[in-house]
Amino acid sequence: MTLASIIVPAFNVQATMRQTLEALLAQTYAHFEIIIVDDGSTDATPQIAAEFATDPRVRVIRQNNRGLAGARNSGIAAAKGAFIGFCDADDIWLPHKLARHVAHLQANPNVGISYAGSAFIDNEGILTGQAQRPRLKGIGASHIFKRNPIGNGSAPVIRRAVFDEIAYQPYFEMQRSWYFDETFRQSEDIECWLRIALTTLWGFEGLPGLLTQYRINTTGLSAATDRQLAAWDRMVAKLTPLNPSFFIVNTKPARAYQLRYLSRRAVSALDASRARSLSLAWLAQSRAPLIEEPGKSIVTLAASAALMTFGGDTLRSLMKLAQTISPKATAL
Repeated sequence: MTLASIIVPAFNVQATMRQTLEALLAQTYAHFEIIIVDDGSTDATPQIAAEFATDPRVRVIRQNNRGLAGARNSGIAAAKGAFIGFCDADDIWLPHKLARHVAHLQANPNVGISYAGSAFIDNEGILTGQAQRPRLKGIGASHIFKRNPIGNGSAPVIRRAVFDEIAYQPYFEMQRSWYFDETFRQSEDIECWLRIALTTLWGFEGLPGLLTQYRINTTGLSAATDRQLAAWDRMVAKLTPLNPSFFIVNTKPARAYQLRYLSRRAVSALDASRARSLSLAWLAQSRAPLIEEPGKSIVTLAASAALMTFGGDTLRSLMKLAQTISPKATAL
């Protein structure tokens, strides 16, 4: 069996990491290693990691804090597997996730990045009934730029060969290669996925089903929107020289999608003024989301308007009612 490596970036995650690691050790695909990268934790994370490291399938790397991208890079550098997956230490993989991705990659030699949808869980680990159900086929760079079908960093399993192809080493880096850009503390995922799409021939393809449980933390959602937009804009500025014509065509609609996403975050944080300003911003940027995804766009605008008109308590009640009527509803 082909070895697969599962990298678990961990920073002060004592409350959730045990559940994450137990789920990973229960994978039905047997030939795997888990690499926990303790990214300078100051809570009980190192002790929990040491407990699990008594299992021969688990290794622990400790480093000073380098951020999520830096933890992933250290894990990739240490990985022995031909396939590499990531699971943040507050998310959960279903037992058959790794087996399905390995089979998918083995059956499709041109696919470098295999992913699937994710069900959302709350801070207590309870399913919210919402999910990411991404586009699975026919993925090009424009789809990644506009909608990032991978969805979150715990969703993909990727060939080691893909990372070997995009590896680089900044002049100031003395220890190892970079795959994710460690100068980003937000948008590091989309920067990496888009760089792969623009500079390699590897394909992106998804599997049906919700194979990851992705934890939604609403703390600071609205405050983070400014920083996330700034990081996204910096990502565009960095990658534009790779293919200027691509960015000329796609940046405005992609930025509109990004602003729409951030407006949903503001709605979730019940920040009415921020939700309104972001909604107006994405409509001014491009009407592509409204034309290409009218249902989701209209729901987002309606939620923003309801928040402005009725306030947070009424909006929460409406959202709970909608979830009762349609339990399979996706997130805003």
